[in-house]
Amino acid sequence: MNKFLLALALTLAGPAQAQQAVALKSTVYVARPVTDAQGNKKNQLFAPDRVLPGEALVIMLEYKNNGTKPAADFVINNPIPGAVAFTGVEQPWAVVSVDGGRTYGALAALKVAKGDGTFRAALPGDVTHVRWKFAQTIAPGANGRVMFYGTVK
Repeated sequence: MNKFLLALALTLAGPAQAQQAVALKSTVYVARPVTDAQGNKKNQLFAPDRVLPGEALVIMLEYKNNGTKPAADFVINNPIPGAVAFTGVEQPWAVVSVDGGRTYGALAALKVAKGDGTFRAALPGDVTHVRWKFAQTIAPGANGRVMFYGTVK
């Protein structure tokens, strides 16, 4: 495992904050283009045995309520590893932070301070954290997943 993968694994090993008895599992994949027998190209997910700058990543967070009661007000907060540039999130209801996790919102609504005291619109590369706040309770035994995307810096 190269140094990037070790750093990414350590960052994702315990990134999410969960309440109640909901277990979380983080898995990182590298998305690489492959060509099928008909010549069609599509991305396929691979274990990140080695990664190169610019390669696409898929970070999957699987959750399962192992408790005996529904999990209410469930939230996952996931920091973006320093070696990853955020590019997007699968769930449209997820919110992001560009200030180290102090505030969250839709990326289009966030601003980043410039050195001269003015502000500019936040860009995907400014994202430091992703948050999923579940509107519904998670029933005992229920599971699912959320995902975000990035590239290797």
